[in-house]
Amino acid sequence: MSRALRKPFTVESANRTLPLVRAIVADMSRVASTVDDRQQRVMHLMSGRELESGDPYADELALVNDQLQSDMELVDSYCDELFELGIQVKDAVLGQIDYPSELDGRPVLLAWRLGDPEVLFWRECDSPFNSRQPLTADAVSGGCDDELPGAAT
Repeated sequence: MSRALRKPFTVESANRTLPLVRAIVADMSRVASTVDDRQQRVMHLMSGRELESGDPYADELALVNDQLQSDMELVDSYCDELFELGIQVKDAVLGQIDYPSELDGRPVLLAWRLGDPEVLFWRECDSPFNSRQPLTADAVSGGCDDELPGAAT
């Protein structure tokens, strides 16, 4: 089903995706952290320095850049996989994601991050991830669960 036609997630439907989502986000976070660290090291090593032909580090730097490109593509593929599930990635390194949902008929986001045992927080669509608020009993409800991948029909 097209993501645009997808019904909002309920807390329950979001939690049902967590076994798969947790694995994807853990892999994504691990690779994204490696990419981030490598990019920082390369930038530090290259600051104020220009490689010239014959530079002994040029080949090594080219190899590191090729590996970085490959890893960035892998992170993108994890993000695409989550997007296909209807999930928005907010920070790949920290493993922060949002599930579109509804609260009192208005759009909100169910906020989950790597390490959370289940979906326990929500936030307004235009607020930063760190403004997430604890869910209260049946505060957030969304659309049909049968629209979710792998859901019983």
